[in-house]
Amino acid sequence: MGSILPGFACGGRGRGYSRVMPQPSHPPGLSGDEARRRLAEHGPNTIDERERRSLAGTLREIAREPMFLLLLVAAAIYLLVGEPGEGLLLGGFALLTVGLVIFQQRRGERALDALRELAAPQAQVLREGRVQRIAVREIVPGDWIVLGEGERVAADAVLRQALALTVDESLLTGESVPVRKCASHAPLVEAATDRPGGDDLPQVFAGTLITAGHGLAEVCATGRQTQMGRIGAALATIEPAATPMQRSLHRLARWFGALALAGSALLVLWHGLRGGDWVQGLLSGIALGMAMLPEEFPMALAVFLALGSWRLARIQVLARQPAVVEALGATTLLCVDKTGTLTENRMALRRLVAQEVDVTVQAGAPLPASVHRLLACAMLASRRGASDPMDRALLLHGDQALAGTEHLHPDWQLEREYALTPALPAMTQTWLDDAGRRHVAAKGAPEAMIELCHLPPAAAARLQAQVAALAAAGLRVLAVAEGHGGTAEAAPDPHDYDLRLLGLLGFEDPLRASVPAAVAQAHGAGIAVAMITGDHAATALAIARQAGIDTAAGALTGAQLAALDDAALSAAVRRVRVYARVLPEQKLRLVEAMQRNGETVAMTGDGVNDAPALKAAHIGIAMGGRGTDVAREAAGLVLLDEDFSRIVGGVRMGRRIFDNLRKAMVYIAAIHVPIAGLALLPVLLGLPPLLLPAHVVLTEMVIDPICSMAFEGAPEDPRLMQRPPRRAAEGLVGRSLLAQAAVQGASVLAATLAIYLQALHGGQSADVARTLAVIGLMAGNLLLVAVNLSAGLGWRALLARGARAFWAVAAIATAVLGLALALPQARALLRFGPVSLAQVGLALLAVALAVVVGARFGRALERSTA
Repeated sequence: MGSILPGFACGGRGRGYSRVMPQPSHPPGLSGDEARRRLAEHGPNTIDERERRSLAGTLREIAREPMFLLLLVAAAIYLLVGEPGEGLLLGGFALLTVGLVIFQQRRGERALDALRELAAPQAQVLREGRVQRIAVREIVPGDWIVLGEGERVAADAVLRQALALTVDESLLTGESVPVRKCASHAPLVEAATDRPGGDDLPQVFAGTLITAGHGLAEVCATGRQTQMGRIGAALATIEPAATPMQRSLHRLARWFGALALAGSALLVLWHGLRGGDWVQGLLSGIALGMAMLPEEFPMALAVFLALGSWRLARIQVLARQPAVVEALGATTLLCVDKTGTLTENRMALRRLVAQEVDVTVQAGAPLPASVHRLLACAMLASRRGASDPMDRALLLHGDQALAGTEHLHPDWQLEREYALTPALPAMTQTWLDDAGRRHVAAKGAPEAMIELCHLPPAAAARLQAQVAALAAAGLRVLAVAEGHGGTAEAAPDPHDYDLRLLGLLGFEDPLRASVPAAVAQAHGAGIAVAMITGDHAATALAIARQAGIDTAAGALTGAQLAALDDAALSAAVRRVRVYARVLPEQKLRLVEAMQRNGETVAMTGDGVNDAPALKAAHIGIAMGGRGTDVAREAAGLVLLDEDFSRIVGGVRMGRRIFDNLRKAMVYIAAIHVPIAGLALLPVLLGLPPLLLPAHVVLTEMVIDPICSMAFEGAPEDPRLMQRPPRRAAEGLVGRSLLAQAAVQGASVLAATLAIYLQALHGGQSADVARTLAVIGLMAGNLLLVAVNLSAGLGWRALLARGARAFWAVAAIATAVLGLALALPQARALLRFGPVSLAQVGLALLAVALAVVVGARFGRALERSTA
């Protein structure tokens, strides 16, 4: 009974298996020292992933950016017309732009690196005589890996034990039908020669998927030496598709880019034809193009999604897809498993019910002899080394309670395992004693055991009443049966045995302490919570009541669900929040029914059969510890510690990320209004040009870090989880927010243009007027940041820890502008003139008043158009 894999047969597609072989012996696995030596010799078990973007690659990308090209053109023009100072200044700004882009990229890559460490796949290996879970990259040739249903094979290996093992090798062969696998005892070199494809071969290959059964395999090749490594890691080079938000922002950026190009060309022509000064017209056109190009939109989105995923990982929620970060804030319905998500997944045996006996189990207390047989038979129907928490709890308690009795049989040999299936949720194992007699033990769902034991209706009704009583106490219930086989070979199907019911087992899985508060928080945020479980309806309702989930409509069982058509099911899921005895494949129907009702659905799952539902849900959530690789690959989120409160925390973080990204987008749209207006309007009015390319770049040097640091780290709205979810169809920047941005930007434009006009009409030189207008623009820029950063939070938000980046950028920008005003050489390069403190004070006051008025009017306009 102590075998790592107590089963040994070729895989089969039916419920029976074609032949039985004696269990092979295996060594204890590699020692730690030997594994480290082989890792150093063979290298990590990885195929070359998509390489980190090199510095040369980054520079090539920057060289294709319109803003960078415009900077270089403007610098070249200044050099050609004999103004090297301005040319060198713009060249310096170009280098600064390169530095900022590299900084942003490395910041995002550091966040993604942290996510990759969390997402690194793991596998179970046999080392030093025990099963250990290690990172896949640490597997070496000679390791023994434990394979189970729903997992990816970690390396090329030869099967040494296999029970009903089938593998999907379509990644290598293109053939979608799983193939059977058989164990081999041949030497590793001889057995590791076949290529993928074909039934009844002993080889398994890295990257392929275990679709059924389990086994133990000896690794023969890792990393680049595997079949997938030789073919090449083409999958790693595939870039993920852009999300709807990314596509919409890229369209917006392209629209603005086309408008900027057309406006710049027209301005050059108008200026040149009207005044004949083609050089100044070209510089004004470049300034307008730079002012209108919203290259911050895609950059801000990329930074927010990368750092947002990193922030989610800090609360133990791993985001595998950027689109999930977008969808989190719109979630209206959370569908969660009971075991391990709402409960601790820490099963403990609590009740043993046999004929006329009902024993409450206490840890360390002796058990009456009347239930010894029931417990012993349940142990014989359990698989040692399994991850199932009930098997673990049962074997742990039984080993202690039955120690020294005649009910433990360490000398019995496991003959056959009949795995649990959706059609028959019961586990059956046959054992051979010293005399060669066959003993059959089975345990599983009470309904399945009624079927296997062929109970008459009256006995089945009595059993179901007992089950209901145990389930009402919040216990998970299994039934146990025993039998004997007299044939020479094990039967092909567990139905072929004559089984007799022995009794019931009741397991307790405590509710997580954090769940009631998390459910209440979800309800407060307008998010419904539904529980979907394979447990008995009474157990599900008892746990749901403890968790605070709505039980007014009772529980809908899988059998009842199967009897409903789509319309009736859509009506039912509007009311029901507890689903019991649900098969994994029925989750997909539930998701689709909820989506037909307009819900934005988040769904948890961990098994192979959960994958369709996880993929169909707006937000699929896989379990990081007990989830299969298939579930994790289908899901958008992975819970690293499988606690329901993490899901609610993820929704909270998703709302915060979306709010802050929206604020950043409003600010970007708003600040481009005065920049573009000041570059265009003075020229159209026949006045001296106000903004030159250097002034535009100086302003952009503030915009870029503000977007990616100040807004990304902004504090959350304290009312974040007291408001209903946003509509799923609601875009990032709708008409109401664009209108708000236009009003904010127009207020800064009006104030700075008025400052410029007033200075010119007051007899000041164009350089002095330009200086005052640029000071006003810089102040208006920072005030727009403050207005949008504190939107919905009040001005105290600017004193919060999350606003430190804003103050840092504001201090640097003020210092740079101060130096530009104080140093004569800098004033000459920027075409600035000397100004008095009184003039500066009036300019700042005018801009501040305009921003306050614009912010109030903009918010009123947003509310009226929302």
